[in-house]
Amino acid sequence: MKGVFISFYQAFYEELVEVLDKLEIRGFTFWEEVQGRGSETGEPHYGTHAWPTLNSAMLVFLPEEKVEPLFDEIHRLDESAPLQGIRAFVWNVDERK
Repeated sequence: MKGVFISFYQAFYEELVEVLDKLEIRGFTFWEEVQGRGSETGEPHYGTHAWPTLNSAMLVFLPEEKVEPLFDEIHRLDESAPLQGIRAFVWNVDERK
């Protein structure tokens, strides 16, 4: 099992949910308003007068075989608006029942 943290410009929310639906990834946790800036490029998203936009974040747990298709779709979204930004990070997780 993998955990994927996705930080993204708020306008990407509906497109990202469509990607999850397309890939049959059902469960996620969503934070509507988060602040941040990219490590190398992109606009800051602080929710201030000078930088009024905000990001959102999503945490998805999924089987390993769905990670690469998800990253491919996230890369496609990022290329559609590179200054706005969408980034994903993956790590191994253990599921306890």
